[in-house]
Amino acid sequence: MTRTAFSNEEDFIVSGFVECFRSVIYPWHCDHQGHMTTMHYFGMFDPACWHLLSALGFRREQMKAEDRGFVDVRSTIEYRAEQEAGDLIVIEGGLLRIGSSSLGTYYRMRNAESGDIAATLESTTVYFDLEARSKVSLPESTRERLRAFIVEKDD
Repeated sequence: MTRTAFSNEEDFIVSGFVECFRSVIYPWHCDHQGHMTTMHYFGMFDPACWHLLSALGFRREQMKAEDRGFVDVRSTIEYRAEQEAGDLIVIEGGLLRIGSSSLGTYYRMRNAESGDIAATLESTTVYFDLEARSKVSLPESTRERLRAFIVEKDD
């Protein structure tokens, strides 16, 4: 069970979502129209991706020793609610699908005070041999363990 920044008991997350990023929106994240600009949404989703992979068991030292990594081959952001300077955000992530050599990941950025979804990111991430520069299969034992992190997309 993951506790979020939300203030009441209903806001405990009991699904496969993992909290993987928190921040505040600063004025330099915003454009001349007063809301966070698109480049900063992705700039916040990117570190969340690495935290999710770590929470899924893909530890940096082990991957480095095995010359393994991940590459994103597709990313789609949906912007749902403007965020302004001073807003607090939290990003939660999980898996939509587990392929033989790829993961379908899903992240939702929420306003930490209102709980409203500000944006979502859906990505296809491929398990990669860093020396051969090609995809490799995820071990079956790993694929089985990852099933606990399957989530459903928000409407």
